[in-house]
Amino acid sequence: MEVTEKPTKHIVPAPPQGLAVRSAALVARGLRDLARDSNWLTTKVFTGQAPQASISSGGQVCAVAPHSKGEPHRIVLYDIERGAPALALAVPNEAMSFGSRLAASAAFAWSPSAQFLVAAWGLWEPSLHFFDLHSKMFLGTFSEFSAFPRCISWSGMGRYFALAGSGKKGSLELWTAGTNAMVLSGSALKRIGPPDWVAQQGIAQQAVGDEPCDEATFAGYGRLAFSPDERTLASAVEIEGEWADDSIAFVGLPAFQQQQAFPAQGHITDLTWTPDSRRVIYCAAGQAYRVNPETLEAEQLPFGAELCLCHPHKPLCVCFSSWLKNSAKGRLFLVDLDALDVYDEHPAENVVDLRWSIDGSKAYAVTRDGLAYSYDSPM
Repeated sequence: MEVTEKPTKHIVPAPPQGLAVRSAALVARGLRDLARDSNWLTTKVFTGQAPQASISSGGQVCAVAPHSKGEPHRIVLYDIERGAPALALAVPNEAMSFGSRLAASAAFAWSPSAQFLVAAWGLWEPSLHFFDLHSKMFLGTFSEFSAFPRCISWSGMGRYFALAGSGKKGSLELWTAGTNAMVLSGSALKRIGPPDWVAQQGIAQQAVGDEPCDEATFAGYGRLAFSPDERTLASAVEIEGEWADDSIAFVGLPAFQQQQAFPAQGHITDLTWTPDSRRVIYCAAGQAYRVNPETLEAEQLPFGAELCLCHPHKPLCVCFSSWLKNSAKGRLFLVDLDALDVYDEHPAENVVDLRWSIDGSKAYAVTRDGLAYSYDSPM
């Protein structure tokens, strides 16, 4: 067999597949960027009103599907990129209700990788339900509850899982998730009941006058946020009363003991840690604030917001405000936390959840009427 050497000074065609694939992606991205005047992309993922919805870091939405007459209620996963339903969740002993107020009660918590989902729903048994979405498997239940949880959340590295209980007997509960299988089971490993300082404050207020005072009635724990270094859990302490203000409890990990309590102004609707774990941004009564958990020094920020979520690595925060000055509409926007400049604003209404992708390249938002927003930064 005769062997012929290839000329070394000639141009030899290379396989075009890899270059073609990359070029096609760049061309598609370029055409999309040319056709828009905003870095926010919008997708309709479902039609109708969903009482509860939550976004994963991979761009999936878990929601109580809008109810159609004659059909049972469902928990459905939607894909933002495709704008279509991907999977309906089902569990044993699920109540096939065709119209129930219980369907509006739901709480969802995605694991950081978006592989696992913990969910509670009014039409399921009163416990937390655990799903592996990569394998599309229901893994079981844990932590039965008598009062529906106000909030559930994973820590950023998936090491911890927490539940905020509602009502006058509400408590904070903590689980340690396995680093490999990330299996959650049984009752909480640690628990904190109603804070003592709330009861003492209520007694002190009632002692001022003869009439009972309900200004400091504990209503349970609210929004949860783990610090990125997983050393502290911040939780809203909700207080009932016409002029009552919520507080933020800072709980040390892994000891799970309250270290500080910060008195906020108004009802807390959201809170998030800065990437360096040194500050907490929180929203209360439509205004954004920043507080130092160690010194409890706080400042009012020059923008209003009801929802906020800091970037996983950079001093950026994506926010939603339902009311914009001189306008009846709300907006999604980004904030530079160093300069406190607001940019990349986009009109939005009825936003219920915010999320950053794992690498921080995208931000997501979803509304209760099924409109999803994706923030795609410029090339």
